[in-house]
Amino acid sequence: MFWAWRAPSLAWPGLRARAGLSRGWARSAASEANSRQPVTESQQDAQYRDTVLLPRSDFPAQLPGRLQPETELETQQKCGFSELYSWQRQRKTKQEFCLHDGPPYANGDPHVGHALNKILKDITNRFYMMRGCKVHYVPGWDCHGLPIELKALSEIKGAENLSPMEIRQRAREFAEKAIEKQKSAFIRWGVMADWANCYRTFDPKYEANQLRVFYKMYDKGYIYQDYKPVFWSPSAKTALAEAELEYNEQHVSRSVYMKFPLLKSPPKLTSVIDGSAPASVLVWTTQPWTVPSNQAVCYMPDSEYAIVKCTTTGEYFILAADRVESTAAVLDTQFEVMSTCKGVDLADGSCAHPTIPGKVSPLLPANHVTMAKGTGLVHTAPAHGMEDYSVASHHQLPTDCLVDEGGFFTEAAGPELQNKNVLEEGNAAVIQMLRAAGSLLKEEKFVHSYPYDWRTKKPMIIRASKQWFVNTASVKATAQEVLKKVKVIPTSAANRMLEMLDRRTFWCISRQRCWGVPIPVFYQKNTGECLINSETVTNVIKIVEQQGTDAWWTLPIEQLLSKEAVVKAGGQDVLDYVKGQDVLDIWFDSGTSWAHVLEGAEQRADTYLEGKDQLGGWFQSSLLTSVATRKKAPYKTLVVHGFTLGEKGEKMSKSIGNVVDPDVVINGGEDHTKDPPYGADVLRWWVAESNVFTEVLIGPVVLNAARDDINKLRNTLRFMLGNVAGFNPKTDSIPAAEMYIVDQYMLHLLQDYGNKVTEAYKEYNYSKVVRLLQAFCSKNLSNFYFSIIKDRLYCEEEKDPKRRSCQTVLSEALDVVVRSFAPILPHLAEEVFQHLPYKKDSEGVFRTGWINVSSAWKKPGIEEAIEGACAMRDSFLGSISGKNALEYEVVIVIEPGLLFELMEALQAEETSSVSQLNEIMMASQTTLLSELPKETPADANIIKGTFLINLEGGVIREDSSYKVIALPIAKAKCPRCRRYTSDSSSTLCPRCLKVMAGKGST
Repeated sequence: MFWAWRAPSLAWPGLRARAGLSRGWARSAASEANSRQPVTESQQDAQYRDTVLLPRSDFPAQLPGRLQPETELETQQKCGFSELYSWQRQRKTKQEFCLHDGPPYANGDPHVGHALNKILKDITNRFYMMRGCKVHYVPGWDCHGLPIELKALSEIKGAENLSPMEIRQRAREFAEKAIEKQKSAFIRWGVMADWANCYRTFDPKYEANQLRVFYKMYDKGYIYQDYKPVFWSPSAKTALAEAELEYNEQHVSRSVYMKFPLLKSPPKLTSVIDGSAPASVLVWTTQPWTVPSNQAVCYMPDSEYAIVKCTTTGEYFILAADRVESTAAVLDTQFEVMSTCKGVDLADGSCAHPTIPGKVSPLLPANHVTMAKGTGLVHTAPAHGMEDYSVASHHQLPTDCLVDEGGFFTEAAGPELQNKNVLEEGNAAVIQMLRAAGSLLKEEKFVHSYPYDWRTKKPMIIRASKQWFVNTASVKATAQEVLKKVKVIPTSAANRMLEMLDRRTFWCISRQRCWGVPIPVFYQKNTGECLINSETVTNVIKIVEQQGTDAWWTLPIEQLLSKEAVVKAGGQDVLDYVKGQDVLDIWFDSGTSWAHVLEGAEQRADTYLEGKDQLGGWFQSSLLTSVATRKKAPYKTLVVHGFTLGEKGEKMSKSIGNVVDPDVVINGGEDHTKDPPYGADVLRWWVAESNVFTEVLIGPVVLNAARDDINKLRNTLRFMLGNVAGFNPKTDSIPAAEMYIVDQYMLHLLQDYGNKVTEAYKEYNYSKVVRLLQAFCSKNLSNFYFSIIKDRLYCEEEKDPKRRSCQTVLSEALDVVVRSFAPILPHLAEEVFQHLPYKKDSEGVFRTGWINVSSAWKKPGIEEAIEGACAMRDSFLGSISGKNALEYEVVIVIEPGLLFELMEALQAEETSSVSQLNEIMMASQTTLLSELPKETPADANIIKGTFLINLEGGVIREDSSYKVIALPIAKAKCPRCRRYTSDSSSTLCPRCLKVMAGKGST
């Protein structure tokens, strides 16, 4: 056919255009297209209006007000959103993709953090499902632990008097309600899952699998019981793991400078400290309440220390040489340095305890001493510091704790302190004791970062107690090696997690609560010795699997612990034992989810996708439990996203008024002018377009922009839908080889777009998908292709192959574009498919697969032809800026060569008003010449330009020059197509006459 691509004689594999598409023609073309629509229609124009094939579609350009959320709900119903997950699980395919859902806490209403996470997961799952994979995704909830217990009991009077089973019942009911709220929201957001079969960490089978992992780790020696300092929450009366802390940067402590009088001078300092004047070591602490538990004063062996004389009192003090000036300034005195020594020279010295008469505190070396603050000498209380405890263990010092579970001094602390809160009146009492003993030199407020309980929002302490631990020191080397083989997105997150693992020496997994999975251990009443072995645990697991962990509290010990197990352990009577009262850390709860949820022998997920806080949380607890029991990670890929913030980058807060409620985003608030209903797809677009690997901003401006972006996309889709009316791809499509060259070029671009989008999805780079989509729809479709094909679509005869050629492209582009954004905007994608004029009763987007682009569409040489023509059109439109291009004819002059051959392929005739070249130029007539015509007007504006042709990877390079001349056209405007191609304004142009003649004959 005459419009077919006529390739030059050269073969051009691997061609890459160097000129690029034009900079200014797109806007000109858009305005030109608009200028073709007259404000008023003449009687003559109206005569032919019904002969023009304008777009026809019921697809709305916008869905204002309540229409958006209502349409989405209708779409979910019509298109079977709720059945999609089970449908795809039944497909016969060997390809599996498993995304393991990290369980959110069942302790509150759904929020934008949930939306960010769940929508990211759903985009991922829908992509892999459309790619032909059988997706495994089981949503879950973390149901145990202090966060839920506190919320459940917060509004109950006398909650402290409830029995463990009453507390557990209240907590369970609260969690179940929260799960239902969150689940409803996730479904409304379009998240695909089998919502009838989720996992919950309080399900009996889940709890039984968790206990199996616990015992495997215990049996391998990774879990042990010990007495040592742990982070302790007095407000919650339980130990906490480091991942359950948050740090208050503005915490104010009552810090003190105090002296420990020397009892025994270090032998190497006797010549300096001769006993003629009192001598003491100077110590600074931010936690005076720990002084009664002091067992030693530590120094850094390799550091420099000074013996100074106080010019005010004449006393001698020992402190770090680097801290002399700053300490003297704080104490408002002057120190005279009498001598210096190394830390090792302080060996074998001892001091008097500052508040307990007769108690000795030795001077001991320790590598944890720093010179950044204080005096370079550290008060050491083994019951209240991790490093202090290590020093005490090495030197066999007492590690007794004088503080109870509520943070009050015990009887052992003495009558002055007993029953006083260590962070309040107890702290003040110790400071008064120091003052009374003459040991206090200075008290001052000190603002610093301090750990708080992440749920009660109250200060923590470090307190020695008997707890259960995972010895992460023995497993972290293997965990780090395993982690290095995991793909982590972004890659920087891998280093952060490796560093966190490196710093972690143990993991306290016991909690002093009742809402959780009990640690399945029994204790001998008299000795406190623990009983746990395969027989005792197997029996407990069997009961838990049938009845749940409530059985630990409701059943008598005789049913939980068999007489055989007691005898085997060397005991006599089951009643000599009691059940342990500790429960497992909720990070152990969720960290063993792989053992329950993941299927197959490997029990390994393709992807874990969570927020960056899980680098020290679920990602890590899952890794440690899996490596300890199986020496492998439970995941192949980790995807780590940031947190949600207000659109100005600030934290969301009710007091600030910037909290964004997903339900209000979707359905609107009470005042729709302030909080309009956007629908779920706007929420999903916000997620996809954001750079989720940093902090993600949301607010009215962001949401309005997302809605506007979707409306622009809707307009593009509406144009395509409207112009494929009356077209059936199965019967009306034109083979690619017979298409207009510009149509082949669009297929070429479409193929490239499809491949790039697919790769972006594979890399979880959904913001790149959005950028590619917007660029393709705006630049390639709306601004370029739609502008030039309107005449062909509207004014050619309906079944003309030239028209069918671009309709073929529009149907392909529509299909590719819709599938490319379907994982992100499932409601819009299905809505478009419902409006397809040629797919009645179709299975929809998600049941019919991913983008299908043909490799045959890729035609390297075609870029040079179209982009060369576009460069010349730039020159033409630039020379007539602001004027109607149809009122001109354009003359293109190119010297013989490759560029001329390319343009000749677009226009075989010397002059044409219907050629492919003229269509691209958007003029009423185009003339292609190899030299300037002799009759060129003297005042003609000749635009000169060059276009670089680069073929076969640079083997063929030709920098071709061209000239463009815009001349006012002498012909009249055709009353039908409105191009200046008629002999008179009352007659149709030759092309329209031919079309109308065809209409008359049919």
